[in-house]
Amino acid sequence: MVTVAAARSLLFYAVFYLGSAGYTSAALLARLRSDDAFRRVVRGWSLFHRWCVRVLIGSPIRVEGAPPPGPALFAVKHESFFEAIDAPALFDTPSVFAKQELFGIPLWGRAARAYGLIPVARDGGARTLMTMLREARAMVAAGRPLVLLPEGTRVPVGTAPPLQSGFAGLYKALGLPVVPVAVDSGRAYHRWIKRPVPITYRFGAPVPPGLPREEAEARVHAAINMLAPAAL
Repeated sequence: MVTVAAARSLLFYAVFYLGSAGYTSAALLARLRSDDAFRRVVRGWSLFHRWCVRVLIGSPIRVEGAPPPGPALFAVKHESFFEAIDAPALFDTPSVFAKQELFGIPLWGRAARAYGLIPVARDGGARTLMTMLREARAMVAAGRPLVLLPEGTRVPVGTAPPLQSGFAGLYKALGLPVVPVAVDSGRAYHRWIKRPVPITYRFGAPVPPGLPREEAEARVHAAINMLAPAAL
């Protein structure tokens, strides 16, 4: 017997992925017009995804606090694909650090670069790091927020692994305040059959630049795990 949650999940997949195909076509056309038009379509796709989550899955999305004004590096908890897809809806044209391998995906990789995502090559050496920092500083100069998933990959619900070493390097090199963002998306979204439970973001207090590495990491780690969902 198909459960209500399974039926809603199947409807979500059908509507979201078919709709995404339409947004992809629209984005390709908008890219020919201007970067701004292209980014508006990307944001529209992210907002469409939010609608699908709220209406089709039945998961309300709550945001506690708000991004502070001025340039910042946002460190976001990573429990599912939800927060990655939702970034253009949560932030104003964010520039997201993403692992290098994703940029090899046909079409998606070129679109990601056009939008302003920054590839992270973990074993790329000093030259690659300098390129990444140069791109990040250019995005900050353009007024775009930087978004980092400091755990490096999706983590199981209820776990709080240490931050990846790359966080400390970016924190020191960029000299920006870090705004930790907790999110408990895993309970609802990180499963084939999704659950109609709320997804909450919580913006933490900014961590100022220039702190010792251990203190900065401890403050960010504690803040992104503030929602502390129970393990499934």
